Amino acid sequence: MKFRFLILTAAILLTGCSKKPGSADQTYLLQATLWYQHSAEMKALYHQAYNWAGLLVREQNKQPHIKPPAVILDIDETILNNSPSTGFQILENLPFSEELWASWCHNAEAEPLPGALEFTLLADETGVEVFYVSNRTENLLGVTIANMKKHGFPNADTAHVLLKTTTSSKAFRNARVAAEHKVILMIGDNLSDFDEAFEDRHMDAAKKLVGDHSELFGSTYIILPNPIYGSWENPYRTGEGTATEKRKNALVTFKPSKRNRPVLHSVQGL
Repeated sequence: MKFRFLILTAAILLTGCSKKPGSADQTYLLQATLWYQHSAEMKALYHQAYNWAGLLVREQNKQPHIKPPAVILDIDETILNNSPSTGFQILENLPFSEELWASWCHNAEAEPLPGALEFTLLADETGVEVFYVSNRTENLLGVTIANMKKHGFPNADTAHVLLKTTTSSKAFRNARVAAEHKVILMIGDNLSDFDEAFEDRHMDAAKKLVGDHSELFGSTYIILPNPIYGSWENPYRTGEGTATEKRKNALVTFKPSKRNRPVLHSVQGL
């Protein structure tokens, strides 16, 4: 597996060498990735979310259910940390690609995110069936299960790990679980992990939908932080300009009044 990873990585680097300098500038990912990898706040948010999820599972499991209870979790940036792959992109100045992603996944080195393993074990021990619905492609099923098994995630098998086949929409796979189970909780880092209606990011449609269904968050849906990637950045993936330029153009800012405008002091001669 390690040997295959080295071959794939070498191929990616050789391909990347043909790009013009700066054409794949990935520095816009730096701050978000540093926060994700090193901040205590990130760790606290994950523990907070999974602690609350554990309370919900215990409470819901006390209620009578016609169908057996289940929870559905996403995988990437929900239970497994893939930020080292982004770190590689930044340092090597490489954009995301399926080849790079496959190289990372085949290495099976993604670590559990804070609280994720403990929560899934708790759910399993209390009789709540754990399912994982991910948009990793099906050709990565074996290495994904191997990565999960290495860390002891329950139900790391082909019956409970449902990967993407023909569409990124999770609606059909979520419905498969719901057909035979009472889904008491869904956990993910992207709103479309819960419902494909959230995928529409035009004219703040997803924001309005969140507001209209705010009661679901913290009761049926648990959303986790992911400042690195996701549907939230769809508006900045198309059009002219670099990734950094498109994000700068989207910033909400203000214009200081003349009275409060900061005074800039020259440092010439110092």
